[in-house]
Order: sequence, then C-alpha cells, then structure tokens
Amino acid sequence: MTYRLRNIAIAVALAVLAAMIVSFYVKQQKQDLQRGQTLTAVYVAKEDIPAGTPGSEIASKVERVEVAKDASAPGAIVSPSDLEGKVSTEQIYANEQVSLLRFANPTEQGIRAKLSGTLRAVQVPGDEHQLLAGTLKDGDRVDIVANLKYKLVNFGRSGGGQTAQDNVATRVVLRDILVLQATEASDQAKRLSNDSADKFVILALTDAQAQKLFFVEKNGDWTLQLRPVKDPADSPESIETVATVLGDGLSRAQINQLLFRLNRAEGSQ
Repeated sequence: MTYRLRNIAIAVALAVLAAMIVSFYVKQQKQDLQRGQTLTAVYVAKEDIPAGTPGSEIASKVERVEVAKDASAPGAIVSPSDLEGKVSTEQIYANEQVSLLRFANPTEQGIRAKLSGTLRAVQVPGDEHQLLAGTLKDGDRVDIVANLKYKLVNFGRSGGGQTAQDNVATRVVLRDILVLQATEASDQAKRLSNDSADKFVILALTDAQAQKLFFVEKNGDWTLQLRPVKDPADSPESIETVATVLGDGLSRAQINQLLFRLNRAEGSQ
C-alpha cells in the first residue's frame, strides 16, 4: 500500500469512527431526555375524521400512542369511551391528537356550538342589499355601517337654535362580526315569499354589541360590509357627514365657494 492510499484509508476510518461517536452521543442524549420525562397515553386519528362524526364511531378511527406529558394536547382523551354521546364539532386530521374540545353534545351542534360566554345569536332582517344576499357565506366576517340622524342636544349641547337642527352622520359601528348563518343558507327563508323583509342573517354578537345593533335598526339605516379573508385590517375610526363628504379634498377657495352657495340657498328660503 502506498503512502497516499494509507493516508486516505486512515482518514476514511477516522470519519466513520467520528460518525459512530456522534450517532451514539445523540442516541444517548435522546434516551436520557426520555428517561427524564413522564410519558402519557393519548389517542391520535388514523385518518381524517369529519365534523359531525358520532363519538361512538371514533374507537375504530384512532390509535393509542405514548407521548411526553408536556406534548399532550389540552383535553386529550384517555379512552374513546370519553366521547360516548358526543359529536365532533370540527374536522380532526390524521395523526392529530383527539381532544374533548373538538366534541359537544348533539344539542350543542350548529349555531349553539359556536356560542359561549357573552356571545349571542341575533337574527337580523333586512333587504338583499343590506344582507349581501348571494355573496355572504356562513363563517364570513362583516362590519356594520350605520347612518343616523341626531341633534346637538343629544350630546349635551344646550342653548341656541342649533339644538333643534337635524344632523346626519355615518360610521362603522361594529367590526369583525361572525356570520353564523347567511341569507342563502336558510331553507326557511327560501320557502318564504320573495319579499325582501323575509330575508335575514344570523350574527354572533356580544350582549353589548346586540344593544348597539338594535338601536341602529330602530333609529337609522344600516348595511353589512364583507371583510377580507386574507390579512384583514381596519382604517382609523372616523365619521362621515355632509361636510366631510362634500369638503374632503377641496381647496380653501372651493370650500368657501361651497359655503357661500349653501348660505345663499338658506337665505333665499
């Protein structure tokens, strides 16, 4: 064997030895880590389990595995019998731990399954344009835009003839509201007449938000606006009045011209 070949053989041998040492070290560290952890049994899905699956059918769709206690999912079942009498509320994916949080009693399905705490289901009637009929889908998010008349006296202003003057303002009064049931999702609405008054959506509102929406329904005009699914964002809070609608973007001279015409129109009355 030449000197060069001998050096190559030694280098290869050292490389193999180094790889074996690293492999042994990693394996030993893994074993030490596992010995220092408490294992617990959980059940994972062997296949995708669709929403609406009865708990009595879950046993054949899951398998028992042991994981570190810290890796156990919140509400992870300890036995498929934990799910008796319940129904899955959303899809469970293959290899995902099965949790009680994904199941509910049959009476809590549908809209009721989405309500908790201060959330309420509010049925809101309106015409097809207000309710975005044909566009809005279950699970969408919407804002509510309101147009209300008011007097300065409503804000504690007193004295002077201006307190009796009607003013109008528009603003977004509620944001990021979950649509529990859209217009076209309602079989009941389809069976009713074509009158726009028979159309409605069901929204998930807190009890406080429901008060605000009810006030707007009874005292002004309103409409829904659909929020984007990807990267939704909100503009700064603002209101629109006749002054902002007509005056935005105008020069000072144009605003003076506008005011002159308004004053002249009022003086001729």
